[in-house]
Amino acid sequence: QVQLVESGGDSVQVGGSLRLSCAAAGSVYGSSYCLGWFRDPPGAEREGVATIDDGGHTRYKDSVQGRFTISRDDRMNTIYLQMNNLQPEDTGVYYCAANGDWRSDVCRRSKYDYKYWGKGTQVTVSS
Repeated sequence: QVQLVESGGDSVQVGGSLRLSCAAAGSVYGSSYCLGWFRDPPGAEREGVATIDDGGHTRYKDSVQGRFTISRDDRMNTIYLQMNNLQPEDTGVYYCAANGDWRSDVCRRSKYDYKYWGKGTQVTVSS
């Protein structure tokens, strides 16, 4: 059963923008206090990019603060990541994730906190 599906990845030039979307199954979205976007940079470990909790509070990786915005649409069970002023170091496979725990109180950017994952969408930024 497909529970999280990302879309919106593409190849762009430095300074460009992309908007990633993630459609979640209702059972996953409704049971998860924390939702997030992660990425796999080439040759590097998965890192947390941004998280958002049930109350709309957000956390960002320092290098994307001010350029990326995570948001959620609870009517559509969808998570978004607006990415502006993209840089080559933003290149990677981007994944959305849900922690599957409605009792959480802090949404960390640790991959170990997240139970459900999409299959990813590729973002490539070239100069």
